[in-house]
Amino acid sequence: QVQLVESGGGLVQAGGSLRLSCAASGRTVSSVGMGWFRQAPGQDREFVAQITLSNIFIYYADSVKGRFTISRDNAKNTVYLQMNSLKPEDTDVYYCAATQNFGRRRNSYEYSYWGQGTQVTVSS
Repeated sequence: QVQLVESGGGLVQAGGSLRLSCAASGRTVSSVGMGWFRQAPGQDREFVAQITLSNIFIYYADSVKGRFTISRDNAKNTVYLQMNSLKPEDTDVYYCAATQNFGRRRNSYEYSYWGQGTQVTVSS
């Protein structure tokens, strides 16, 4: 079992930055693949970024590539999503998730554990 708690969301102007944190308990983040997703009301959950087991591979959605950075601090058992150059279309609820599957995992059904989500709102 993995329990995940996100924090760091909020309201920011376009062009600004936010850093989301995902604190894990129950298992160490180094033993699972970690991902960030986002979801707008009435929409499917959308893949944002993934860091695989052992930090060997990192993947981003094309829409955030070059602006967002996913990282992992094993000592703090925490995963981060640094979001720069934010746009109004980045407004969503952001979720972190954990998967025990190896390799590239871009679909929400491939993740077994989820946080409660944190709201990010970018004003124009």
